[in-house]
Formats: sequence, C-alpha cells, structure tokens
Amino acid sequence: MGKTVLFFPGQGSQYVGMAKDLYEHSDEVKALYKLAAKEMGEDIAKISFEGPSGRLKETRFTQPAILLHSLAVLEILEDELPQFDFACGHSLGEYSALAVTGALSFDNAIKTVIKRAALMEEACRQNRGTMAAIIGLEEKQVNEICQKASGAKVVVPANFNSKNQIVVSGDFEAVKSAADLAKSAGAKRALLLEVGGAFHSPLMQPAREGLQKYLDSIQIHNTSVPVIANVAAQPVKNAAEIKKLLVEQITAPVKWAQTMEFLARNNVTTVIEIGPGKVLAGLAKRDMKAEKILNLDTLADIEALTSVAA
Repeated sequence: MGKTVLFFPGQGSQYVGMAKDLYEHSDEVKALYKLAAKEMGEDIAKISFEGPSGRLKETRFTQPAILLHSLAVLEILEDELPQFDFACGHSLGEYSALAVTGALSFDNAIKTVIKRAALMEEACRQNRGTMAAIIGLEEKQVNEICQKASGAKVVVPANFNSKNQIVVSGDFEAVKSAADLAKSAGAKRALLLEVGGAFHSPLMQPAREGLQKYLDSIQIHNTSVPVIANVAAQPVKNAAEIKKLLVEQITAPVKWAQTMEFLARNNVTTVIEIGPGKVLAGLAKRDMKAEKILNLDTLADIEALTSVAA
C-alpha cells in the first residue's frame, strides 16, 4: 500500500487574499493571527488579505503569512487531517511540517518564524544579494558554474527544486555572472529572481547566529512522524537534530529534488500540499509521478476533502 506525505510551501507561494476564507470561518484561526499580530506589532491578517502585493513580498511579512495559512488549514481540519507517513516543507515550510508532527507547538512555530523572518530581512540589509533560477542544467554543471562565477564574490546553489531547476544565490555580480555562464552552457533559462536577498547562502550567516540563540530559548520535541529535513533530504525525528538542522538550513541549500527522490523510493504515492498555491504539487506531479495529488489552500478545498472522507 502506498504512503502519504504532507507538503508545506515556502516563500514565493504567497498571494493577496490568502487564507481570508479560513480566517472568516474559524475563531481558532483568528486566534493564530491575533497571536502573530501581537508578536509582530503588525496586522498580518490585513497584509495577507488586502496586500498590497509589494508589502506581502517583504520577507518579514511573507514568511509568517505563509506559515499562518498552512496552520489555518490544519486548525480547521483537526481530526479530519488524513493519516500521513512523512511531512516536509520547502525552506520556511519546514516549520509547518514540524508543527503538524508535534515538534513545535503552533504558538512556538509562529513566534519562531516571525523571529526567523526578521533576522533574514536584517541579514539581507547587511549583505546585499540576489538569486537566479537555472533551468535545464544538471547539478554538476551548476556547481562548476558557481565556482567559475564566484571569484572574490559569493554564489552557491541554494535550492535544488527539481531535476532540472536549480536556484543559485549570492552577491549580485556573481549571481548575474553565473546566470550568463549558465546560458552559455546551454541552460533553457537563467533568470534573476525578484527576491529580497541571497537566501540559503553564506550571506545569511548573521541570521543563522540569531536563530541559534532563539531556538535555544524554546521547546522542541521529537516528532510523531518523520520530517524530511531540507538540509539532509533524510528523515529526522530527534529534537536536538531538528534544532541543529534548522540552524544549518539558513545558509545551506534546500534539497527538495533529493527529498522527492527519497519519498519516491519509499513508496510515497499520495502528496497533500497544505497552504497557499500549488508549486510543490506541480513539482511532485512532474518528478515524483505521484498517483494522487491534493491541494488544501481554500475552505472549499477542505470541504471537498472532508465531504469525500464522510
């Protein structure tokens, strides 16, 4: 019998209006947003529901908004959440995966992500950088391109999103050089991304140090179900190991393609993406060839799932 995985999206999946229907449906969801607003000193519900999109794209708002959306779906589902064998999330999404498996309480997940987002935005201001998506080249080629483009500047692979989509990250000049080299090497596309900074690169080191201190102050538990960690693309359940990997994740690449390979090898045939958008579901459809793929983004999605289960 095939296994099931829960996917949780990361930065880039946000959209204006996200989770508004979930918020209006549930007092428990409203309470999550109220907690986040108190912690942030900002009305994250208003920013999520009304934008503008430019403000929602700011890292300090994007990350809590996406996390809250995923937690809102989980809050409404409660006991009707389908049984699952693994959980994982893309970068920020890993915090939702840790929440659903009991490693982090919902409250601590919210507080930690708010802190993480603020630390990462501050690191972006300290060390200006950018990212570029390279499509159509293999990992070895991208590694060689980054080495050639780096020189005195930083550029490294940051997201292994799929077999043929790798995002690089670092100093602006080095990233642009890497994109140019990728085009010359035959990449189908190599384009600079509209992002706030050089995520998952050494330029995020200040955020890593701050997150380490914060994680030492909160309680992390062993997980009830294995979480496939971004850093290792391997299952983790131990609290101490989870904390270590969350810190490493700030500057290490997201091994999402390798995560999907692990899941496919381990007989995962059902993928349920929980939160805004369908980015991870799309990657799973192409690379995992999963038999069943569901998206739980809106209240209508949840109602469709629970009506079938009933």
